Order: sequence, then structure tokens, then C-alpha cells
Amino acid sequence: MLIDAHCHLDFPDFDIDREATFERARAAGVGHVVVPGTTRDRWSGVLALGARADVSVCLGLHPCFLAEHDDGDLDALQQALDVHPEVVAVGECGIDARFGETLDAQWALFDAQLRIAKSHDLPVVIHCVRANDQVSKRLRQLDLPKGGLIHAFAGSLQQAERFIELGFVVGLGGAVTYQRAQRLRRAVAGVPKDGYVLETDSPDMPLAGYQGTRNEPARVAAVCEAVALLRGQSAETVAADSSTTARRLFGSSLGSC
Repeated sequence: MLIDAHCHLDFPDFDIDREATFERARAAGVGHVVVPGTTRDRWSGVLALGARADVSVCLGLHPCFLAEHDDGDLDALQQALDVHPEVVAVGECGIDARFGETLDAQWALFDAQLRIAKSHDLPVVIHCVRANDQVSKRLRQLDLPKGGLIHAFAGSLQQAERFIELGFVVGLGGAVTYQRAQRLRRAVAGVPKDGYVLETDSPDMPLAGYQGTRNEPARVAAVCEAVALLRGQSAETVAADSSTTARRLFGSSLGSC
């Protein structure tokens, strides 16, 4: 069974065919998906999806939506985690260094969510763009016992190993299918079998050959094939390893192979 460890099926991109999207995923061998929250306004939709047996959910405040967050959101996150034990992680949170003008605010929001995750004994789902070294340094300082997921990892093998040493796993998605992503593809070949999960980041992060189209969880099967080729393993082995790691990170509610 395949698990898509990160997809935004609550987004309006799927309003017209959400159930059909699930059906296509099942037909491709995807038995479970993990849906993270991005803004407080979207949490209700995320939680509604979490009522499904084939969906696990996370709640968080995304760094790319700072304009949509307000001062009460962190308290609201604490309260939501208290009343929704089904939430498997805090996230999507993190740092996106492409937006330098908001970095101070991003770090303040990120640090607060890391502390919330630690206080609730939950893993974190981290958006980390052009900030691998800075984020790994902060994670080492805070020492999160449940670790988490470095979503859409695009760094080097050394950076991946640093995250894995801290109890995190790296998320592998559409970027691994691009020939130009040589540094990432070398990392994919070298990470340990329990150091990664597969994801799509649907509707974003399209695979090679699908540029300009909406991504969806069914395509995690193609990500699996690409990772298997890079690692010199069968797709069945990669699917089993990544799903085992996803269940270890997020809990046994993600199903079994």
C-alpha cells in the first residue's frame, strides 16, 4: 500500500472532483493520505476530511500565508489540538527564505509552533525552502522528541542525514522525477530506508511531464517508481519502506501494508 504523506486535498482545486480524486488514488494503490493545515480558516475543512478512514490530518500555520494569520491563531492552535486528538502532527509550518522581508515573522511563528508540538508530544510537518541548515540547527537546539517530516526535501545527502540524525524524515515528491535535480537524486539514493516518505504536495509540486497541471495523490505511484529506480530497488520495496516510516511517524491509524 502507498501512503501520500503530504497533500492538500482541502484546497478548492479539488472542490469539483474530490471524491473522484480519492477513487483515482485508490486505483493507483494509494490507501491513505495525510492532509496538513495551512491557515486557521482552513482547519475546519481539514478536520472534516479527517473523518474519513483513509485520511489523517495535521493542523498548522504555513509561513507563506502570513497575511492570513493573526495574533489569536497560536492560541487557537493550542485549543484545537486539545479537543482534536485525531490530529497526528503540527503543520504545515516552517521557513521559506525566498521571502526575505518576512523572515523574522516566519521564525517567530515557526518557533512558537515547534514549542506547541513539543508540549503536545506531536511530530511537526516542516516547510523548509532554502533554509535547511538554519532549520536543522534550530531543531537540534529544541530537541523535539517526536521528530517530524521535512516536507518537499530538496537538499543534499549531508543535509538529509543531519535531519535524520535529529529524528526527522525527508519527504520525497515530484522534484525527484526531474533529471536536473542531481543533488536531490543523489540524496534519494543514499538515505536509509527508514529516512524518507513519499508525497505529492497536491495540487502543487507536479512531476516531470505534468508541468502546468494539477497534481494529485494518485501520482505518488509515479514518485515511488522514480525513487525505486534511483535506489536500485523494486517499487514494492520502496512502497513498503516509505509506508512503514509514515506509520512510525504519524501513527498506526495510517493503515497497514
